Amino acid sequence: MNFDPLNSRIDFVKHRKKFFAFSGIFLMVGLVLLMTIGMNLGIDFRSGTTVEVLADDTLTAEEVEEQFASIGFEPDDITLAGDDHEIAHVAFIGDLSQDETLMIQDHFEDTYGHTPTISTVTPLVAEELAQNAIIAVAIAAVGIIIYVSIRFEFLSGVSAIIALLHDTLWILTIFTVLQIEVNITFIAAVLTIVGYSINDTIVTFDRIRENMQLEKKVKTKEDVARVVNKSLVQTLARSINTVLTVVFAAGALFIFGGEAIRSFSFALVVGLVAGTYSSLFIAAQIWLGFKGRQIERRRFDGDKQEVEDPQPEG
Repeated sequence: MNFDPLNSRIDFVKHRKKFFAFSGIFLMVGLVLLMTIGMNLGIDFRSGTTVEVLADDTLTAEEVEEQFASIGFEPDDITLAGDDHEIAHVAFIGDLSQDETLMIQDHFEDTYGHTPTISTVTPLVAEELAQNAIIAVAIAAVGIIIYVSIRFEFLSGVSAIIALLHDTLWILTIFTVLQIEVNITFIAAVLTIVGYSINDTIVTFDRIRENMQLEKKVKTKEDVARVVNKSLVQTLARSINTVLTVVFAAGALFIFGGEAIRSFSFALVVGLVAGTYSSLFIAAQIWLGFKGRQIERRRFDGDKQEVEDPQPEG
C-alpha cells in the first residue's frame, strides 16, 4: 500500500457523523419551519392576478403603490423590471373582477399613457402548475437513480438521490427562513441544481470506482473508508474550483440581473454550494455506510459458511 501524505492529513470520513449531524439539524429546523410558517408562494402556485404597469420614465415601488392606493387597491407584491425600472409587475392574491380590471387599466392609461397588461392565474391553473413541478422533479429523480445505478451500482443511485433530496430541502429551508417568493423560476433553479449536483456526485463516484479497482484488497469497511477518503481528497480541489466559477456567475446574475430573476439567481447560489457539499460529504459518505455494511455482511456470511461446512482434513 502506497503512503499518501495528503490523504493522511485530511480525513473526511472520520468526521462523517459531524456532517450528517449538521445537515440533519439544519434540515429538521427547515421542516419545522415549512410546516409552521410555510413558504412564500407566488401567484404561480396559488390563484392571483398580475398587473404589468409600463411607463416612459423610471418607476419606484412607492410610486406604484400610491397609484394603486388612489383607486382603492393594495398590491401584495411589487417587482420592478426593465433597464431603467420603467416596468412594474404588481401581484394580487385572488382574482380581480372585470370592473376592477377595467378601473386599473383606465387609471394607468390616463396616468402613464400605456394600458397595463393584466393576467390571472386561476386556482385550477395554480394547482396544475404545482403538480407539474412535482412531477418534473420526480421524473428527474427516477431518471438519475436509473442512470447512476447502471453506470455504477444501485447503492450509488440511492446515495445520489438522498444527496439530491438534501440539496432540495436545503434550498427550501433557506427560502422559508428568508421568506423569499417561490415562483415557477424557482422550479427551474431546482432542476438546474439537480443537474449540477448529480454531475459533481458522478465525478466523485467515478474516482471512488477507479481507486477501488486499483486497490488489491478491499475486504473490510475500513478499506472502503480509506478508498473513499482518498477519492474525496483527490476531487476536493476540482469541486471547489468548479463551484466557485459557477457561483461567481450566479452571483453576478443575482446582483446585476434585476428583480425578475433575483430569486432564481439566489436559488442557484444556495443550491450550488449545497450541491458541492452534498456530493463530497453526504453522497459519498452515505455510499460508504451502505457499502461497508454490505461488505461486513458478506464477511459474516462467509465466516458462518466456513463454520457450518468445515473443510475436511487431508
